[in-house]
Amino acid sequence: MCETEAMVDSAGSLPLHDSVLDRLGADIASGVIAPGARISSDEIATRFDVSRTVAREVVRVLESLGMVSIRRRAGITVLDPSHWHALDPKLIRWQLAGPDRFTHLARLAELRSGIEPLAARLAATHATPEQCATLTASVMGMSATARSADTPAYLGHDVTFHATLLTASGNPLLAVFAPIVREVLTGRTEHELMPTQANPQALQLHAAVAAAVQGRDGIAAEAAMREIVAESASAIACLRPAVSK
Repeated sequence: MCETEAMVDSAGSLPLHDSVLDRLGADIASGVIAPGARISSDEIATRFDVSRTVAREVVRVLESLGMVSIRRRAGITVLDPSHWHALDPKLIRWQLAGPDRFTHLARLAELRSGIEPLAARLAATHATPEQCATLTASVMGMSATARSADTPAYLGHDVTFHATLLTASGNPLLAVFAPIVREVLTGRTEHELMPTQANPQALQLHAAVAAAVQGRDGIAAEAAMREIVAESASAIACLRPAVSK
């Protein structure tokens, strides 16, 4: 395959580099390619019918994520998950696409329970009028699409709400978690872990957070956000025996 042909996948939807990266990254994240396995750029190029240049670019990204090591004599070796950059959104996306998605979602829920309530409390102090308006508009959007809670429309409003809240905390170290929460919410939708109709309690809690942030009530904002994360974790846990793949 020539270099110009290697730029876009067969569906024309993703640059070929990204398509191959997603497929190979998902195989490693799910254990299809196990830790300790050795692969080569030539094997990648052959398997995915891409140029060696594309294959090398993909390997460099995987190396930057701590998923593989590259050594002159050993070649490319898949590393143990303890070396992986666990909070990288790409890795989270691949893990949620794999057979252990419920385990990863449970761990991410634990992380969210520490991060998002704190962000909500701080947002009550630091949120700008524009951010308060965005939170309110997001809740309105979620309510308007509540009967299609498993669709991209509802997801978009939900993602905007949580990303805005994290940014509104005023703490850039909390704001960097926005892409992680986006992958969690997106994963729930893509892997059919969202109800067709939104939980009314969840909607009320989102509205309570928005109102508390606008009212500068940090304690109420933190409490409502903690309930949101707990409700989400509980809903996913209830699905685990029936849906786990």
